[in-house]
Amino acid sequence: MGFMRKWLIFLGMLAAVAVLPQPSHARSLPQAQKAAASGRFVTDETGRSMTIPRDVRRIVSLAPNLTEIVYALGAGDRLVGDTNYCDTPPEAKEKPHIGNPQHPSLEGIVALRPDLVLATGSINFPQTADTLLKLGIPVYTTYPHTVLQMLDSISEIADLIGANAQAEALKTSLRARLDALHARLADQPMVHVLFLVWLSPPMSVGSNTFIADALRWAGAESILVSDQNWPQPSFEEVFSIQPDYIVMTSDQGDAKTDLTDLRANPDWKNLMAVKLGRVVTVSDAFERPSPGLVDAIEALAHELHPEVFGWGPAQ
Repeated sequence: MGFMRKWLIFLGMLAAVAVLPQPSHARSLPQAQKAAASGRFVTDETGRSMTIPRDVRRIVSLAPNLTEIVYALGAGDRLVGDTNYCDTPPEAKEKPHIGNPQHPSLEGIVALRPDLVLATGSINFPQTADTLLKLGIPVYTTYPHTVLQMLDSISEIADLIGANAQAEALKTSLRARLDALHARLADQPMVHVLFLVWLSPPMSVGSNTFIADALRWAGAESILVSDQNWPQPSFEEVFSIQPDYIVMTSDQGDAKTDLTDLRANPDWKNLMAVKLGRVVTVSDAFERPSPGLVDAIEALAHELHPEVFGWGPAQ
């Protein structure tokens, strides 16, 4: 399932780059005033405007990170449907599924009679939100590009579903952990890493993605400086830069397996980080703008800065 999920996310990333959201659903002032009588007139993080019921009781999630957020806000009982790849927390797997994030069943979504559908600009196709909005189903799309914006998205979702108290407690806890980590790493030099979203062909992360920002919170920075969200560097480019570490996600394998595979590859085996065994596997939560991302950031910081956390000098 890891490979399939990675492939679907890969397709979604390309779609998010190739197709810009269409903020063309703004209503006239009289329409907004009329809608406000029966609901709330809101604008999501991609510029789409819509009316959302004041009392949201039935929620459909179109992405794993959004499902995780709904549960973290204590609203799992109101989640009436999610995707085939929503697995955090485990009980999310028991919800009715509406397909994969890129091509969900519109009929299935409509049949669930949602008060609100949650989407994300990082993997969902914009056309899905456009179509559902035309059917009269409100779709709120989040699109955080930094870790702190992810925290803001949590607040926005909480406000829509009436979970502000839960959001405040969650955000306070997550922000405190991030601030504590920042204080621990403030005097440490940044570790230069190659974050591999995809191995063959190599695909990494651009400077303006939430993953690149998450790396910075972990005391690392990508060796690639790119305005593209998902740059595909040549191996020659990677070899010329020579990262200190290679970081991969757990749905590609584990650290031991990843290192063995790279050492068996005729190109990658000559990279200094591979020779030194500096290959780190992080949880696939690192690719999700959701509360679990903070856990993944802390884990990576411990791997890259063991001397700061009492593990002795890095090897």
